[in-house]
Amino acid sequence: MQRERNPMDTSPAALDVLVVGAGISGLSTAFGLTRRGLSVEVLDSGARPGGVIGTIEHEGALYETGPNSALDTTPRIGELIEAAGVAAERLPASQVADTRFVVKGGRPVALPMSPGAFLATPLFSPLAKARLALEPFIRRQPADEEETIAHFVRRRLGREFLDYAIEPFVAGIYAGDPERLSVPAAFPKLHALEQRYGSLIVGAILGARERRKRAETAKNTAKSFSFRGGMQTLTDALARAVGRVTLEARVVSVSRLSDGSFVVVFDKDGETLTRHARAVVLAVPAGEAARLAYPLVPEATLALQEIEYPAVLSVATAYRREDVTHPLDGFGFLAPRVEHRAVLGTLFSSSMFPGRAPDGQVLLTSFLGGRRNPELALAGDEAIVAKVEAEHRSLLGVRAPALWNAVTRWPRAIPQYGPGHLGRIAKLAQAEQDIPGLKFCANYRGGVSVGDCIANAHATAESLGAWLEVPVTA
Repeated sequence: MQRERNPMDTSPAALDVLVVGAGISGLSTAFGLTRRGLSVEVLDSGARPGGVIGTIEHEGALYETGPNSALDTTPRIGELIEAAGVAAERLPASQVADTRFVVKGGRPVALPMSPGAFLATPLFSPLAKARLALEPFIRRQPADEEETIAHFVRRRLGREFLDYAIEPFVAGIYAGDPERLSVPAAFPKLHALEQRYGSLIVGAILGARERRKRAETAKNTAKSFSFRGGMQTLTDALARAVGRVTLEARVVSVSRLSDGSFVVVFDKDGETLTRHARAVVLAVPAGEAARLAYPLVPEATLALQEIEYPAVLSVATAYRREDVTHPLDGFGFLAPRVEHRAVLGTLFSSSMFPGRAPDGQVLLTSFLGGRRNPELALAGDEAIVAKVEAEHRSLLGVRAPALWNAVTRWPRAIPQYGPGHLGRIAKLAQAEQDIPGLKFCANYRGGVSVGDCIANAHATAESLGAWLEVPVTA
């Protein structure tokens, strides 16, 4: 039976759905709901939409304060970009971005992307390469025994692959520690490959056929993209399409009336305002979602509070091209923990996409902190910049000071999918069943990448649309 709004209620506060959070998850969810003909409003405490996605122009350069690109892993991404009207602005990464470097012995070494390159690479020893041949014969872990990523990789691939392939990769995605991340939660497809095929190598071969049938692409082979005006192009377009996005609005509380609808109270410009909605989507970080949902689902919010977010710093740096001896012919480099570097990695931003730096200059984006070096989050900008420039001199052959640096701090950056994470998310799913119309949609659930957030937002919008029984409109 369709749940209809009271026709006598014509106030601007009467909504089908209220979305809290104007990051990529919240905006994508709101956009999908709007296209179904629902009345939607988004509330966000920030001064602009987009959440961690942000693009800044500075002295002729264009740098990102959050994600520098996205991976084209699912058709949902292209569908969203097309529907938002920014397909013409989409910019694929340059061909050189297919090359990725990992630091070993104090220098960037290209990650091998073919069997021949793997046999020739100095990144792994002959013993480590030979060890890989045993992988198909290693027994699978029992499905009900949760492993950390570090234990999983050591067991199946050996220590060197953990140190020089997986650990830096994990630091690049999660700013995390593989000793403290869950395989089934953080890398569910790896876990599924072992469980289904008993081998990652066999599973990668056979799984590729299944992904082609679903029109999906593995993250290790998916192409990166951005937009001519930077990643903020997408979130700005989504906000315009949604239309009703209220910024600098701090949500105070979410409560539920006896008829099943919701009341959302928020502060804006010194006033306390109220919205009445049939459904609410909490598209904010776990701690904020826990605060708002506690009166409704206390057990689930306790689970949310257990999700940790390490601090991460992003540093955009511009140099004269002639002052950098490295060709910068790649996506960038990752620095493994065993190399004891200050940075987690550095992206070659102006090599990845045209228009990121003026002629004669290069733009680099470096990341520090995370679970590996949490103390760096407490350092001042001057000390951070000094560390970044020292790493660039050592690893990229930079011969002169930077033209400028810009430091962005994220005190709570990326949610950690630690042991027990799937159990915590199961409590959220149960809470959604117990409180119809309440949804949780953020990057602590279903993946942290931009593509994961878009796919999860699509599923959330589909689920809520079906529950509200609103027909899809063109």
